[in-house]
Amino acid sequence: MATAELAATYAALILADDNVEITADKIVALTTAASVELEPIWASLLAKALEGKNIKELLSNVGAGGGAPVAGAPAAGGAAAAAGGEAPAAEEKKEEEKEESDDDMGFGLFD
Repeated sequence: MATAELAATYAALILADDNVEITADKIVALTTAASVELEPIWASLLAKALEGKNIKELLSNVGAGGGAPVAGAPAAGGAAAAAGGEAPAAEEKKEEEKEESDDDMGFGLFD
């Protein structure tokens, strides 16, 4: 990551830590005070991306996401098992019938 990008990120973190609203002007002011040249467009893009977000909450919940889709998959399997376990057998029969129907066309690939 470039120095200017890191400086802008650190500036946003400093502002969030001080409970100050994150704006492009404040990011540019902090990076200028740190003797880092930052184009104003990058400061405004970062400020717009962080607008309305609670940075402290985002940082404290970094590893908290991602568990919900995995929890849903076993529930679907459990529902099939509760139905008597016949769902997988029905799927196998459908696959077999599909394969057999391809052979009944009356011609082969190399005939």
